[in-house]
Amino acid sequence: MAFPVHRPRRLRGSENIRRMVRETRLSVDQLIQPFFVIYGRDVANPVGSMPGVYQFSVDRLVPQVKETWELGIPAVLLFGIP
Repeated sequence: MAFPVHRPRRLRGSENIRRMVRETRLSVDQLIQPFFVIYGRDVANPVGSMPGVYQFSVDRLVPQVKETWELGIPAVLLFGIP
């Protein structure tokens, strides 16, 4: 089997995907901020096993997401914790 001369990049069709899979550069625009969401109002519980990490109720989460966006982090990942 010969090494392919043409290397298709069909999965890297958009600039956003190409920017995320670059191997030689790491920047803020490639980060994803995880958030832990809990039911309730005005809740910010610390996660014991992860210092500095909190479970937020939706009303407390919105300002956190805005701050993340202002820092230049373009994506968040929500984890619902019962």
